[in-house]
Amino acid sequence: MIRVGGIRVSLDTDFSDLVTLCVKKIRISRERIKTVRLAKKSVDARKKNDVHFIISLDIEAKGEESLLKSLKNAEKYEPVRYKVPVIENAPYRPVIAGFGPAGMFAALVLAMAGAKPIVLERGGDVDSRCRAVEEFQNGGRLDTECNIQFGEGGAGTFSDGKLTTGIKDRRIGWVFERLVEFGAPDEILYLAKPHIGTDKLRGAVKALRERVKALGGEVCFNSRFCGFETENGRLSAVSYIRNGEKHTINTGSLILASGHSARDVFELLYDENIDLSQKSFSVGVRAEHLRKDIDRAMYGDFAGHPALKAADYKLAVHLPNGRTLYTFCMCPGGYVVAASSEEGRLAVNGMSCFARDAENSNSALLVNVDPADYGSDHPLAGMYFQRELEEKAFIAGGRDYHAPAAVLGDFLEGRISRKLGRVKPSYRPAVRFAPPEEYLPDFVCESLRLGIKEMGKKIRGFDDKDTLLTGIESRSSSPVRINRGEDLQSLSLKGLYPCGEGAGYAGGIVSAAVDGMKCAEAVCERMEGQLNSI
Repeated sequence: MIRVGGIRVSLDTDFSDLVTLCVKKIRISRERIKTVRLAKKSVDARKKNDVHFIISLDIEAKGEESLLKSLKNAEKYEPVRYKVPVIENAPYRPVIAGFGPAGMFAALVLAMAGAKPIVLERGGDVDSRCRAVEEFQNGGRLDTECNIQFGEGGAGTFSDGKLTTGIKDRRIGWVFERLVEFGAPDEILYLAKPHIGTDKLRGAVKALRERVKALGGEVCFNSRFCGFETENGRLSAVSYIRNGEKHTINTGSLILASGHSARDVFELLYDENIDLSQKSFSVGVRAEHLRKDIDRAMYGDFAGHPALKAADYKLAVHLPNGRTLYTFCMCPGGYVVAASSEEGRLAVNGMSCFARDAENSNSALLVNVDPADYGSDHPLAGMYFQRELEEKAFIAGGRDYHAPAAVLGDFLEGRISRKLGRVKPSYRPAVRFAPPEEYLPDFVCESLRLGIKEMGKKIRGFDDKDTLLTGIESRSSSPVRINRGEDLQSLSLKGLYPCGEGAGYAGGIVSAAVDGMKCAEAVCERMEGQLNSI
């Protein structure tokens, strides 16, 4: 098989007949072609008067060696196949705390390996979780155990379902293939910027759970990990609370994939003398623009073309004050959502459905926060710093989970907003006008003012006076790292596998899923060694 890249095609291209497309664009005879697969598809919008697609094709053909010599941008290509480990007669059932992307794919690999994992998820299943989130967004109570952060699928279930990642790993293709198998759209296999959308992701999460159960695994909802026992310096049991009662599971392995918002877990680990360290993270606001304005800025006259989805962007500005302002988790045609998980503390996030057709587009505008900003060398100082900012945001919003919001034109001029412009807030239950200075550090506000103006030079209208800033965005990554060795086990306790975004080893759905797979492989390898030593 060969892969031919850099093929330019128009937005009106018919992708239903790839053989004809291959004949036309690569000038290869139809008789030589055995199979053709769309391997990659991206939008080239660098010139607003000439927006088009760039594609790559995987071709199986007669005489591939001669084709490699004659074609430009062609290379030999062999699909990477992931081999699931196999463990026979597992000495115990491994436990996984958390059923977000890391926990889900750890559970899937362990179940396929024959290890019959037990998953402890503090929140509810997807359906009950959706009900809890909807109630909260309609002004009801916050369920601190089942919300946008906690529950089946993790925080990613209420996001854009973005699958872009900066890592390179042979497991990534397998993650995508399994997501498609479980109901995700197959376009994620070839789009340069794949996303599922929160609506499609929920179905895939359910299907993955059912596969784990069908293979002998167990998924326990409303079951909060609350501790562990040790014997001779090794993990020997895991405890959890369900319906107010404490239960214990004897096991030799715990994959801890509890997420970046499980602050009680960080405190538990600290109390148990597990090796932790401070980690940089970022804080800021969600910026909302009209989707049609962003589409126009990115696509020019091609905005609205039926082959183009809502436009996305990714920006970063290095500032004179030594900070960096950057966009994160851009949600085209999406919503700003209530991401709180603790009483008296407020946080926001972004979310899009698969269609990405909501009135606004939004992204986080974040400024880096370093351990030097925490004012303490305590391992959990970053978490406490995070909490303090979220408490200020809660107060600024009126102490009822209304989010503090400001119109950009007012913020840049140092005024308190009194009325909205063209951009209407998508956050529920509601927003309340309050300047970012009420909940963000001075250096963050300064960086926002400096950086947004620079971003306006890169994307026309990004600094439009009607842009809405809603806070606080504080959960982009974990402020704590649970230190582990090359064997992926905690430096303090054998059998404990810190995993995923919450442990500080991933940043997004795909990298978290891959880390979950790595931890599952490490558990299998260790169990195999334990069997051989018997």
